[in-house]
Amino acid sequence: MPDEPTAVVVAGAGRGPLLDALLGAHGPAPEVPDAAYLVVQPAFRVAAWAYVPGARLPQPYDLAGPRSGGFVRPPRRVELSLPDPLLRHFALIHTPDMSTMDAAGTRILLDVVRCAGALLYVPGGDRPLGVPEQGLLARVSEAGAAVFVAGSGGPATTFDVGPDLTGVAELRRALVEWAGAEALARASVNPPMLPGAHGTVRVAAGAHESGWSERLDRACATAAHTVRQRVAIELANVHLRGVQEIVFGVGTAGLPDALDREMHAVSLRAVAECDAAVDRILDDALTLVLGEIPQEGVRRRVALAIRKDVAGDGGASDPARVLLVTSTGGVATITGAAAVIALAAYRSEADRAVLPPLGVALSGACYQYWAAPDRSDPGHARTWLQQAVRGVELELLSEVTRRFEAVRRSLGSLLGEAVDHGILLA
Repeated sequence: MPDEPTAVVVAGAGRGPLLDALLGAHGPAPEVPDAAYLVVQPAFRVAAWAYVPGARLPQPYDLAGPRSGGFVRPPRRVELSLPDPLLRHFALIHTPDMSTMDAAGTRILLDVVRCAGALLYVPGGDRPLGVPEQGLLARVSEAGAAVFVAGSGGPATTFDVGPDLTGVAELRRALVEWAGAEALARASVNPPMLPGAHGTVRVAAGAHESGWSERLDRACATAAHTVRQRVAIELANVHLRGVQEIVFGVGTAGLPDALDREMHAVSLRAVAECDAAVDRILDDALTLVLGEIPQEGVRRRVALAIRKDVAGDGGASDPARVLLVTSTGGVATITGAAAVIALAAYRSEADRAVLPPLGVALSGACYQYWAAPDRSDPGHARTWLQQAVRGVELELLSEVTRRFEAVRRSLGSLLGEAVDHGILLA
């Protein structure tokens, strides 16, 4: 992704020792809660912060403390800053254990790798890659990310680091070379000066008779209906998988971790669906009004104008939202982009999306509620799960409707002024 900071995601059973070896004298990396992603990035001095859903600001993370870190619920991301020269080329991301790589966990991992740019897979031991691992690496490659495999056997091995990690220097050089090429590639698709970024943009001569307004209304209504339908189906599947986990899997004690992972994945899916639909609507409407496919600079001017209009003046009206499942199975809403930052497994530094960020998570109270020894009744857990999923569904569907209506109103106003004046005013 052009706007994302370059990083290498380290996954697999042997990821911990290899990450420590890559960091060299600044290792070993600290232990973090099982569900958290550890992001190691450059800085002049050592510091660590935890990003916990529900908290607007990052919390200090005690590097010498217990794995739980004293949080009522595990953070989704812990950021560790180190003065390591390697980190000037790319950040390192330590993933949760592969035991969390169910359908939801895999989707989260793929999203992180997509933003980061590369996956370094460390199987651990001398065994060859299994079918699930080969499938995961194939999906990563299909998404356009680089794949490195570190191990000591098997035809899929890219770097034979050996059991004593003697090949780390060669691997480090290869990763640095990749990061340099990746940085150039990202810069080439996101130059500082885009065609159409400045200057007058005239509308088509027959724009006022093109029916663009009615077409925009239909496109927004259709897109909102489609996204709502897909989100509802996704949440129905979440409910089914949750029941299976309660009865045959993690039980009631493991329900918060499993459901939080599902909600993280659902929010990624909802945001991706909305963003893709809005991109199509924007391109179609601009092409119709301008009479040609818009240049990237023109498109970004319009996207920025819509984003600012949708965001308003911030504060209480800030459209960025976090939906937090409560211990009673209800859903509380927190507004503000700062609150959403805590929900990401890997946060981007820049964002060209038209719509504001959105996230879903479980509150700390949920973890406390299900940790109590008298809350082990599967029947009660299934009832609570159904209520929680239904609450999230209602809020998400309403949010999708609200967002497409905001895009319709803002883009309609902007294009209406352009048609009236004969030029694009963004």
